[in-house]
Amino acid sequence: MGEFEEGERLLRRGWEVVHADIDPAVAVLLHMVTGMLHSGRGEHQPALEALTAAKQAQSLLTGVHILAPVIAEWLACLGMPDEARATLDEFSAGHEWMDAIDLARAAISLAEGDPATALAVLGDVHRMVPPLSFPAYALVEAHVLTGLAHLALGHRSAAAAAAEAALAAAEPDRLIFPFAMYRAAELLDALPSHETAHGALLADIVDLLRGAPAPSTERARLSQPEELSPSELRVLRYLPTNLTRPEISGELYVSINTVNTHIRSIYSKLGVRDRSSAVQRARQLRLLSTGLSRTSPK
Repeated sequence: MGEFEEGERLLRRGWEVVHADIDPAVAVLLHMVTGMLHSGRGEHQPALEALTAAKQAQSLLTGVHILAPVIAEWLACLGMPDEARATLDEFSAGHEWMDAIDLARAAISLAEGDPATALAVLGDVHRMVPPLSFPAYALVEAHVLTGLAHLALGHRSAAAAAAEAALAAAEPDRLIFPFAMYRAAELLDALPSHETAHGALLADIVDLLRGAPAPSTERARLSQPEELSPSELRVLRYLPTNLTRPEISGELYVSINTVNTHIRSIYSKLGVRDRSSAVQRARQLRLLSTGLSRTSPK
């Protein structure tokens, strides 16, 4: 969800626990996630190498792997539409994974410079609403692709509307990655910041896409952080848990927007860029110890 350092840490653990004779299906997943991590950071060559490894692992499987459309989509994002189309060859019309296949086909059309076909493939993106309690990843991607297609056609108003729809779908789970996947900075530029209801999320995504430098670890260690408000401290104490942002908002009886705003402020004040670093820094400062938290008037 945009916290790449935490994702990299978990991915390393995943590779550490697998055996030399790793199941090809597991290998496909791990290589895919590795490629996604590199691509989200703008590291083209390592991403391509990981996706190539994922395709090789997929070739060892019987039948078509559920991640095949995702691999095709990523190949298109990396400028390889022919290879992406070849990955989709085994799928027939009406396949149960048609939403994922359509996303890949739309990405291929955009990579080939055909935004009109991409829009035709996407059709009514609202059909991609996920099951209850499941992140709306495909819906966010569909809106991002729709916005990029409109932008390529010169339809800036439609592009801005699609960008706002993508942010709205991404907000509950703070799904930053689809925007990083398509390097959607230009799309978000079509949406004036004062016209969005998702300003904090938009700022986080733009910071990531623009390559805002991470705060210096040494500087963060030596400097005394700005004091957290009582509301920020209440949110901070949930960060070491496995609760998602929507779950934290439910526990605190506040909106998801409020939680996102507090977390963004916490990261800024602690000089960190992800949840695990915030927890580590808070523990160093004993902000998670009862009675020892530094607070200030709200």
